[in-house]
Amino acid sequence: MANGNGLPLVSVIIPFYNCPFIDQSIASVLNQTYPNTEIVVVDDGSTLHQNKLENFRSRIHYFGKANGGTGSALNYGLRVASGDYFVWLSSDDLMYPQKIERQVAFMQQHKALISCTDFHLINEYSEITMRALAVKFPSLRKLIEALFTFCPINGSTVMMHRSLPSKVGYFNESLACTQDYEYWLRVHLARVDFYFINEVLTLYRWHEGMGSVQKKAVVDHEFNLVRDRYAPQMHAMLNLL
Repeated sequence: MANGNGLPLVSVIIPFYNCPFIDQSIASVLNQTYPNTEIVVVDDGSTLHQNKLENFRSRIHYFGKANGGTGSALNYGLRVASGDYFVWLSSDDLMYPQKIERQVAFMQQHKALISCTDFHLINEYSEITMRALAVKFPSLRKLIEALFTFCPINGSTVMMHRSLPSKVGYFNESLACTQDYEYWLRVHLARVDFYFINEVLTLYRWHEGMGSVQKKAVVDHEFNLVRDRYAPQMHAMLNLL
């Protein structure tokens, strides 16, 4: 849905569950230089920190649902969002002000269905602790090979065209922690070009309360299950590259 200047609408989907940084996340979206956005906050059954949303109620689309995990919250957001492009922002992460503007321009220029960007790591005080952490791959083959051992794509850096779920499907809601990794595998196996923008546009927060820290054993277990499930298709794809 373009605005009066013909700029496509970008829906920023923020899954929220008991995260104390949600207000900072929303504020970073409201501070974007791009003028045509909507913020979709999907409250996945939170019992804490909902008061941090009060000052933003008039500027966000708020949806509450029973707890079902990040995958279910993302899918809920994808289905209610109105945008031409979708952005996923974790409720503890931040965007640089030019993030959406730069990424939309890139997506349109390349007619891309999905892209990701570089990012800095920040701590609980929003201080940068490590810079430009995205792994840069010289070829698609190297990226696919890396996907056997880790997930190199940060979900909070991703923008996708609204048509992508019709080609690849939605996030796997049965996965508690690795719904992003599984989705990126399906994107690549569908031979959809996954573009990388070599510019730091996102701030990824690492803190002791984050899910990937609290549930590391679950993350590792799910990762192995997902990798093994798709390994034959990934090997077949490598043979064609």
